[in-house]
Amino acid sequence: MSNLYIHYPYCKQACHYCNFHFSTSNKGRDQMIQIMEKELRIRAKEINSSFDSIYFGGGSPSLISPELIASFIKKIKDDFMTSAEIEITIEVNPDNVSQDYLLGLKESGINRLSLGIQSFLDRDLKLMNRAHNSEQAHNALSLVKKYFQNYSLDLIYGMPYSSLLDWKKNLKLALNYKPPHISTYALTVEKKTVLHHQIKQKNVKPISEKAVKEQYDFLLDKMEEKGYINYEFSNFGKPGYFSVNNQNYWNGKPYLGLGPSSHSYDGKALRSWNVSNNHSYMVGVNSGKLKRELESLNTKDRYNEYIMTGLRKSDGLSLDYIKRIFGKTYAAYLEEQVTRHLDQRNIFWDGDYLKVAKHAKFLTDGIASDFFII
Repeated sequence: MSNLYIHYPYCKQACHYCNFHFSTSNKGRDQMIQIMEKELRIRAKEINSSFDSIYFGGGSPSLISPELIASFIKKIKDDFMTSAEIEITIEVNPDNVSQDYLLGLKESGINRLSLGIQSFLDRDLKLMNRAHNSEQAHNALSLVKKYFQNYSLDLIYGMPYSSLLDWKKNLKLALNYKPPHISTYALTVEKKTVLHHQIKQKNVKPISEKAVKEQYDFLLDKMEEKGYINYEFSNFGKPGYFSVNNQNYWNGKPYLGLGPSSHSYDGKALRSWNVSNNHSYMVGVNSGKLKRELESLNTKDRYNEYIMTGLRKSDGLSLDYIKRIFGKTYAAYLEEQVTRHLDQRNIFWDGDYLKVAKHAKFLTDGIASDFFII
């Protein structure tokens, strides 16, 4: 087992673009950590190797007190094997950041933060319905930089009404802090979100895909200029600061997810995910009968996943790996499918590895889908 993911499903308020499982109710908050500790004990038999990453996500896990986090981390380390250099990350919202809070996190064992800035522009933050403003974003980042060497910040590009000039300003403000890692995500309009309803009712107007691509292409150039490595489509890190949690996920390593809606993978062919309902989840754990669904991946499923995750990485796809793991038939199929994109120079062979050209990176997911076996 490489990763332990802990999904804390509570938020102060609902972001208009978010379709993750969360709740703004206070009901069950005090018990949720204890319930997840119990789930971990129930599922102990699934863990057959040491953890090299623990990740507190959500939701808004920065609503959890440092004392509870410290207790949880101690129990994990007492009861399970962890690597000596384990990376322990927590997602933090700027409005929860204070000097005392950050010092408490350091004492708890947290050694990496993921700060949900999303934007330094108040117009964007209001449209997202974020709980913080631009001043809080700057104050939080200044404090995080002071107390943590290893941290990341999140930014969203492609916001409604945004221009390339807006995005350049946003990125410049972020880079002024010289963070070791930045994660950037194109705004995705998900169904059953407030943003989706606003756009459907024509109360909010999204920008064109061409404009979104311009922002992403500028991002690639600027991050390269500043010495960051685009080691995965959405992620940029200085050497030595790539996310262990994310790399393990993209490399197909096993992970165990705790909490409602969290997913798990055994690293071979079995996936599972917990029920996306806080009450049902807690009742199930307390009864010793976890409410979750299981999925067994066949060879075609695993091949398609490797294509998707592999092309998003700077390492690319290994043809030799495909031959060894999936068989020569799958390798031959890939070689047949890549011809058009090779001719268009959207992709290229780097020895054994198939990679996406810089000018076509924005199209990565679409290119990958052309290589799937349906």
